[in-house]
Amino acid sequence: MKKSLLIFCLFAFYSITSFSQDQGREYYQLKIYSFDSDEQIAVTDSYLKDAYLPALKRQGINNIGVFKLRPTDSITVKKIFVLIPFSSLAQFETLEDELDKDETYLATGNTYVKASHKQPPYQRIASVVLKAFDDMPHMQASILTSPREDRIYELRSYESPTESYYKNKVEMFNEGGEVKLFDRLDFNAVFYAEVLSGAQMPNLMYMTTFANQTSRDAHWKAFVEAPEWKELIGNPKYENNVSHAEITFLYPTDYSDY
Repeated sequence: MKKSLLIFCLFAFYSITSFSQDQGREYYQLKIYSFDSDEQIAVTDSYLKDAYLPALKRQGINNIGVFKLRPTDSITVKKIFVLIPFSSLAQFETLEDELDKDETYLATGNTYVKASHKQPPYQRIASVVLKAFDDMPHMQASILTSPREDRIYELRSYESPTESYYKNKVEMFNEGGEVKLFDRLDFNAVFYAEVLSGAQMPNLMYMTTFANQTSRDAHWKAFVEAPEWKELIGNPKYENNVSHAEITFLYPTDYSDY
């Protein structure tokens, strides 16, 4: 009887410990607004700055990133990226209900919230739900102090040919040491995460940050020349685990938390 009780207690302890560790990993939502006009951008910018972010902070949600695409020589697509950290899926799930109860939010964001179907404040919203990696369970808001318009926030999405290859790539970041290499080289990562729901699955996403383009290029040069990377990329265990990489260069808005 005593032996059975001991086994039960040990099982319960390890189960609780495992659950607690898993619960320590944050969740993220990446909301991507697409626009047809500058007028829509102005309305949404005002809403995010004056209504949405303050309302989220009243819910205890901080370190919210708001970004726009860095301009290029070609025509830049009109988009805004909003990165929101959550302590749990429950917090994510109940957010909209909590916002509906927030009278300050509803009043301040009235132009956006009550927009006419003839004049919507955006073209569409895409949403990606993510879960932080084991090796970086919590977001690290960027501490860059360079001018915001010069900063490079590099958002990467690595797609894999199958779920099995995707799990292999996630392992490469964690147990394989890719996250540790980024840390050693001061890539100033904001997050690394598994995509739980999105349009490009199976895939993972992460964001690194740099003071400017020169700094970004120098960091990546150091990465590809690092002995740790050469060992990883030469390991047959990790072959063919990325079928497509999508790289997006962003800069923070003046009201972004970082």
